[in-house]
Amino acid sequence: MIKNPIIPGFNPDPCICRKGEDYYLMVSSFEWMPGLPVYHSRDLKHWELYTHVITDDAKADLKKLPSAKGIWAPCLTYCESEDLFYVVYGIMNSMNARYFDVDNYLITAKDIRGPWSEPVYLHSAGFDASILHDDDGRKYIVSLEWETREGYEKPGAICMAEYSPQKKAIIGYPKRIWRGGTDRGCIEAPHLTKHNGYYYIMCAEGGTGYNHCVTMGRAKDVWGPYEKDPQNPILTSVPGVSYERHDPDHLKPKYYNPQSVLQKAGHGSYVMTQTGEVYLVFHTSRPFVPELSCTLGRETAIQKMEWTKDGWLRSASGDCMAQLETPESSLPECILPKIPDFDDFDSETLGNWYYAPRIMPSSFADVTARPGYVRIRGQESRTSQNRVSILARKLTSVYARITTKMEFVPEVYQHSAGLILYYDNMNYINLRKYYSETLKGSALSIVQLENGVKTEYLNTRIAVEDRPIYLRLWIRGRRCWFEWSYDGEHYTKIGRIFATAKFSDEYCQYGEFTGTMVGLTCADRMLHRHYADFDFFEYIADETKPVD
Repeated sequence: MIKNPIIPGFNPDPCICRKGEDYYLMVSSFEWMPGLPVYHSRDLKHWELYTHVITDDAKADLKKLPSAKGIWAPCLTYCESEDLFYVVYGIMNSMNARYFDVDNYLITAKDIRGPWSEPVYLHSAGFDASILHDDDGRKYIVSLEWETREGYEKPGAICMAEYSPQKKAIIGYPKRIWRGGTDRGCIEAPHLTKHNGYYYIMCAEGGTGYNHCVTMGRAKDVWGPYEKDPQNPILTSVPGVSYERHDPDHLKPKYYNPQSVLQKAGHGSYVMTQTGEVYLVFHTSRPFVPELSCTLGRETAIQKMEWTKDGWLRSASGDCMAQLETPESSLPECILPKIPDFDDFDSETLGNWYYAPRIMPSSFADVTARPGYVRIRGQESRTSQNRVSILARKLTSVYARITTKMEFVPEVYQHSAGLILYYDNMNYINLRKYYSETLKGSALSIVQLENGVKTEYLNTRIAVEDRPIYLRLWIRGRRCWFEWSYDGEHYTKIGRIFATAKFSDEYCQYGEFTGTMVGLTCADRMLHRHYADFDFFEYIADETKPVD
């Protein structure tokens, strides 16, 4: 059996494709760089973080964008007739007054690892744009058309435009083709495919919250009209009929289903194996209960599906519920390397599992300046939406231990470096070493930002020597705390116990749609040049324990 989620932690909006015997799955990245992570598998059970598509923060300029904006809901496809990978993605620039200002782009590459073509601008009609490669050589761009007018159903309808590869532009204006297969409302995430003479439209409905689901429709003509699958939704965490077209809110916690471990299941994309099996990838969340807070964000899961005799897609489980386990494929098992628990920074390049908000980590993190260490150059405060030095990885379990060994000599109070638990620039906890004018030397203390309110816990302040120091973060379900040590064996707890559940879409007021990160950080709010050296980064997580 395959156990879900297959890719735990912040990995939303999955889109899957196959080239030969290789499967590639891409997820959203929002404000984090590098952008658009690609995971690789050969058996649909074991996955490796393979590459990233957006690695130039000048071409995808996310600086100054608020949290949860940036690169949304990609579509990854492989066009066999051209032997070419296509990626369609959007950059969400603003959600002010619910205008959702997004720019959608298309890029191509012969190799999934690049190099990728220059971005082609498609349109700004709405988000979740994707592409269909029809068997007659024509191509179509389908997306949500975001509705802003009063008196119209929100968030809108699915629209489509033909795409001209020769002109590198869409032909005419997008036309509305689909308003959904249920009355859950909040339609989004359209994907068009073709199977046995039918065009199938797969969408997410109900909002990317507790009423989320995957639905389908089909038509003989690409422009429709599309008929609804009579058993919609085909996958969800909360079966049944609901009438929510009047409510554009996406979260809808009233639809929490206590019978399901996997909540918020929706935003699907399916793939057919070379042996004829069908699997659907989708995102889901595992909340703390009763808080209904999803600290790990939206995670990627998979479910085995089957085509019925009358041409609809059904779960192999026999119902539409998202499953914790699903049958393995008949593909040969292929175990792939996992992200290491311990990184001693001995490589000449930074691991591809590290991310930074809005800028590439390589712009401030250097593993060549001092062999065996990563040198992090300090920049702006952690609250900034511009240039922040946070080298982070995704939290994949709420049972984890994170440890590092740091060398850092602050010279003015604007210098600080340490370990951070980070949701967004308005929600984090930072155990940092800094220069204390009160103590006239280096000190440790904890700074917290909670929905934009900063608290410097002066009662945690303690003078420390300017020698190597170990910093540790414990996450034990709902509780998390920091410790420190000089020798790496005898640790002293510092500060209070913090609530893990507060790191979530449901609690954070300034961001949504992402997930919790843990990492190393340095700030030099004076000259942007002082640095900290980190000897290693250890991340030990128990992904077998449930969120409860």
